[in-house]
Amino acid sequence: MIMLVTGGSGCGKSTWAEKLVSSLPRENRIYIATMQVYDDESVQRVARHRAQRADKGFTTIECEKNLAAADIPEGSIVLLEDLVNLMANEMFDGGDVERIIPALHELAKKCRHLVMVTNDVFSDGISYAESTREYLRQMAKINAGAAEIADCVVEVVYSIPVCVKGALPCV
Repeated sequence: MIMLVTGGSGCGKSTWAEKLVSSLPRENRIYIATMQVYDDESVQRVARHRAQRADKGFTTIECEKNLAAADIPEGSIVLLEDLVNLMANEMFDGGDVERIIPALHELAKKCRHLVMVTNDVFSDGISYAESTREYLRQMAKINAGAAEIADCVVEVVYSIPVCVKGALPCV
């Protein structure tokens, strides 16, 4: 199963994705963490996510950029948290956004199950600077590429999963 989980900020998508992965077999659970820790808010967010997944059998792999270089064993159950951070790191910290979609394809081939989390960053209606507009264009490509390879796409709205592609798995 390959799944893309999306939703707005603070909607419960990470909690739902972790619950889904926790319902799958416990062996070879990998949590790919993409967030760069650079301020107090990000330290708190990482601590909250670590507490959420404590005792759930995850091995955490930090991968801020170059997803293809992450050492993921064949047959793993992977939670990739999240595409938005990965994209920002590649685009604004000396990476290469063009390598993300091919890396997702390769990761999907390796995994027994892959759950990718992304964020709906397109709905605020604010007019941004050109660099941010380019980020949004690139993020739309990444989300579309991830949705294309996914068996199921779920939007989490107010902690409620709404299936937009495929069949919603039982959690």
